[in-house]
Amino acid sequence: MTRARFENRVVYITGAGSGIGRATAKLFASEGAKVFAVDVNDAGNAETIAQIRSAGGTADGGHCDVASKAAVQDSVAAAVSRFGGLNILVNVAGVVRALRFEEVAEEEWRRVLSINLDGAFHTTKAALEHLLKPPVGNIVNVASISGLRGQAYNTTYCASKAALINMTRVIALEFISRGLRANCVCPGGVITPLTLQFQAREDFESSVMAYYMPPVPGLMGQPDDVAHIITFLASDEARMINGVALPADFGTTA
Repeated sequence: MTRARFENRVVYITGAGSGIGRATAKLFASEGAKVFAVDVNDAGNAETIAQIRSAGGTADGGHCDVASKAAVQDSVAAAVSRFGGLNILVNVAGVVRALRFEEVAEEEWRRVLSINLDGAFHTTKAALEHLLKPPVGNIVNVASISGLRGQAYNTTYCASKAALINMTRVIALEFISRGLRANCVCPGGVITPLTLQFQAREDFESSVMAYYMPPVPGLMGQPDDVAHIITFLASDEARMINGVALPADFGTTA
């Protein structure tokens, strides 16, 4: 254990089975939080929990498909029952698939939005009453620079992340008088299982794809980089920060 910024705080985190979600769950736990980790990747999520416990942290959790309202409600209730409350909600779960616009079927559109956008809606609705109890908590959503600007061949992901950013802003404004904060982190290139799936096809125009590359070729972040930003935004040190969409992209969107 290193610091105790989150001692006696309960964190519910989606997408905890790998990448940014795993790194964030481990960092919260290392700073004293009780972590309830969920994912549809059962093996990965179990490994995250095991790693936290082996390091001396406190963690529990299990399977949760964030696209399912009922599953989320049951999962949040389990977290509250297990740890006696809920103080911080972190939405990391997401999917991406590179397709030309004309190739995007309605089923694909619905699938991506159901996870990337509906998932955060479901968790926020289920967690809200607990987050508003003293000490009032906060929400950190993981969006993307793809929600701040267009990205060719990425219709569903861009649309879902842009909507997530504005939903977060609305929540921040509506609950500011009650002390609840809500913020977004918008990563650029980060080496995770999700981004490694995003393969540019030979029929994609290279000039269009290059427009979204980091200012230094090959410069990519690590999950831990984003985890540190998330924990900062969730901490009392960031009490003045509310309703932001914070790019973490080496200046790609500058």
